[in-house]
Amino acid sequence: MENIAPRLRSRVFDAWLPRSAREPRIANQLLAVSQSMKIVAYIIVAVLLATTSLRAAERSPAVRTDEFIFATAPFRECHASTIVETSDGLLAAWFGGTAEGEPDVSVWLSRRRDGKWTAPRKVADGVLSKDRRHPCWNPVLFQPADGPLMLFYKVGPNPRQWWGMLIASTDGGRAWSKPRRLPDGFLGPIKNKPLQLPGGDLLCPSSSEDRGWRVHFERTGDLGRAWQTSGPVNDGRRIAAIQPAILVHADGRLQAVGRTKQKKLFSIFSTDGGKTWGEMTLLDLPNPNSGVDAMTLRDGRHLLVYNHATLLRSPLNVALSSDGQRWTPTLELENALGEFSYPAVIQSRDGLVHIVYTWRRQRIKHVALDPRGLDK
Repeated sequence: MENIAPRLRSRVFDAWLPRSAREPRIANQLLAVSQSMKIVAYIIVAVLLATTSLRAAERSPAVRTDEFIFATAPFRECHASTIVETSDGLLAAWFGGTAEGEPDVSVWLSRRRDGKWTAPRKVADGVLSKDRRHPCWNPVLFQPADGPLMLFYKVGPNPRQWWGMLIASTDGGRAWSKPRRLPDGFLGPIKNKPLQLPGGDLLCPSSSEDRGWRVHFERTGDLGRAWQTSGPVNDGRRIAAIQPAILVHADGRLQAVGRTKQKKLFSIFSTDGGKTWGEMTLLDLPNPNSGVDAMTLRDGRHLLVYNHATLLRSPLNVALSSDGQRWTPTLELENALGEFSYPAVIQSRDGLVHIVYTWRRQRIKHVALDPRGLDK
């Protein structure tokens, strides 16, 4: 779920500041001073920084590609992107429309071939009847080892009342099946990609917001027809958490990390393939109530993409860890004022790491990294 404050912050800063790079660390510190007078603080920060020209984020040797997926589009705002590799290249999807939560918000898709992204194409919407329509939310692309390409998404008036949907493609995303609603009580992967377990089951990191922010995990052994669930794994009060991402440790343990209302990322472990989970704890990493994504690289390191801040959805960082507990920020993808958020990350067959994320709600950005250069 998107709360209103991050979007308001982004729009206030965009209105007061030029679109050249700005330094958000100062803003994060100053905004923390006055929680009770937020709008006043935002305007003061904007005035103080308006004449300050700061450089864009330095690019490391790891960066191979840094590009927008589209320059123009048939929607005003976009958010919550996802990415997958197929036999025919990369696909990215996101939701776009007038504004998040508006009925016209649909799922859009683009393909990258020969170094270029195709124009956005609508592949799903929330039309229920001639007179009834709801927005779409949080698409998740996933290609299982065997079977069709899957695109999960949500439809509903808001994240407390939405339901899970699924479409599939047997030709790499060119044509899609008729939308199918998941069984009642199941949402599918809520933001981040599933994990395909050794036996073939898909373990979907999920969460709900109707009775507090609570994480749970859903499992399907037949590509989305029959489902089982485990959790919730937190009470939604001591730690209010949603949108987990799954890491795989060398000893077989699974770890989930994700977003909270406690201004830090959460962590939780499973020793039985995601059937049961231990106690949820907080990592020593900040979180401005914004989505993250993470994965375990083929070399065994864990990679996390997140906003290293407590108030603003900037900067957007990449961090590495060997144990999933101690993380080292290694690269800033963005460090200007504005919203840079909701990353999705995969590792392609050639070893590159591909990240897509929201760029000021106006575009979706794609960055490709060589993970061998991240610690240099």
